Amino acid sequence: MQLFDKPEIFQPFTDVIAVQSKRRGGVSIAPFDSLNLGLSTEDVTEAIKENRHLFFTAAGIPEGQIASSHQVHGNEVWVANEPGRANGYDAVITNKPGIFAGVTVADCTPVLIYDAKNKAVAAIHAGWRGTAGNIVSNTLKKMQEQFGTEGRDCYAYIGTCISYQAFEVGAEVAEQFDKEFTHFDKEKRKYFVDLKRANLQQLLSFDIPENRVGISVKCTVLNNDEYFSFRKEKGQTGRMIALIGLRVK
Repeated sequence: MQLFDKPEIFQPFTDVIAVQSKRRGGVSIAPFDSLNLGLSTEDVTEAIKENRHLFFTAAGIPEGQIASSHQVHGNEVWVANEPGRANGYDAVITNKPGIFAGVTVADCTPVLIYDAKNKAVAAIHAGWRGTAGNIVSNTLKKMQEQFGTEGRDCYAYIGTCISYQAFEVGAEVAEQFDKEFTHFDKEKRKYFVDLKRANLQQLLSFDIPENRVGISVKCTVLNNDEYFSFRKEKGQTGRMIALIGLRVK
């Protein structure tokens, strides 16, 4: 059983490891069934540990080399010079080979970026608040400041998250976004927001060529048998990990 998706956009780069985990192939029982990787969930601790061992072994990544943060649905970016666990960041960037930037998701949009010239990577957790707060743009600006990143040198992946068709919101959320990313359903009297397109626009605004951006066609809600969905499962569910890093040569 395949425990993760591997973005095709990064396949030409043999030194890049980039994956997003799925929900099957682990040991957790309902409602966290089965490959729950979320450290902050109420799942059995030993099950989470076993799931993480299974996932990181399959991905070929030492778990001790992950740089991640307790996420707060903000737009702050952590520059990780060593592996470990931070607090208060929703994006992680690094240019250190062997350190893997990671974020956890269960409806929110994971965005992975690779700067092929400067050998730097980013993992971004873009929920609706982070997306509205331009977290992808903030991350790219931080990469430019730290590593000299330019859009023409980047490749990016927008991972599996809640889709436009499934992300039903009220006016108070919809008004946080440009109208091109929202739609009002007159029958339901609800708005729908396209997080994938909103995050894509932030990538394109940094001059990343559109043909260098891969976008998952899957949805955490509509493909709930394959992915965890916080909304679909009313908060009682597991978490997936999206991560990216460079092999040590």
